[in-house]
Amino acid sequence: MLNGFKLLKSLPLLLMMMANQSALAQTGFPQPQMTPNTQLCPSPVLSRLKKHKIIEGETAQSIAQQYNLLPETLLRLNPILKEKTWPVGQEILIPPFNGIRIESPKGATWQDLGEAYGIRSDVLFELNGCVKSPKIVFIPGTNWSSTRKKDYLGLSGYPLPFIAPIGLKYGWQPNPISLQRLFHSGVDLLADVGTPVLAAERGDVVFVGQEGAYGILIVINHPNDRQTRYAHLSRVNVKMGQSVQTGDVIGEVGTTGQPDLKMPHLHFEVRTKLSVGWVAQDPEIHFLPNSESK
Repeated sequence: MLNGFKLLKSLPLLLMMMANQSALAQTGFPQPQMTPNTQLCPSPVLSRLKKHKIIEGETAQSIAQQYNLLPETLLRLNPILKEKTWPVGQEILIPPFNGIRIESPKGATWQDLGEAYGIRSDVLFELNGCVKSPKIVFIPGTNWSSTRKKDYLGLSGYPLPFIAPIGLKYGWQPNPISLQRLFHSGVDLLADVGTPVLAAERGDVVFVGQEGAYGILIVINHPNDRQTRYAHLSRVNVKMGQSVQTGDVIGEVGTTGQPDLKMPHLHFEVRTKLSVGWVAQDPEIHFLPNSESK
């Protein structure tokens, strides 16, 4: 842990408890109904702050209640609220959810910050705009779900007609092409170009189209606030708004976009909807209940 993190000992107990999460992720939290122009990595939380003009009679508590926030969130983001004279008529910043703003210690990585605050580093990476190096960072204070395997609901299907070798796993690791250490938000399932891609669970198609590094992408929202993504496709067989069943052929494996592997593969993601958006999870955990039966 970096020496710069010694300052954490001075944080109030409440905020330390807020930051004591154990689960949540790469590139973005799209809303359930997306359009082809939607950026799958969101803009940084700190660029999405609202402004609130204080009026006579308001307090930190009453303002926080208006935005469903904790007063501590407003106080830490707006030092002006701690002054002896209440700043009537002045504007304060309102974040979309609870959290604190920090200046990242020099040389710190997302992994360092994640360890320091007890938060998954990939979540911090996404909430702060997927920038390579952290500088001014928003640390969310949200109660997240546990990442224990027993808490995951297994998918009822598999995204390919066969159990495929995994070319690149989920998580932080060296990119096989660039060799840079990056976060990989899904698994790359090795398969020939043209292999049918199947819906891993019943649901509704909320995105179909070209999307940056994903190439040709299909996004499906499922019951229980879960989402799957199928990237680098060569062909799609579904359209926006279409309902699909487990095992339906939705497209074909391809090499579009910017694949992380030179070998043809399906980039497959599983995400869950939390208060901070659509957050990536390890797809292999979701495969566990079904793999033995295949």
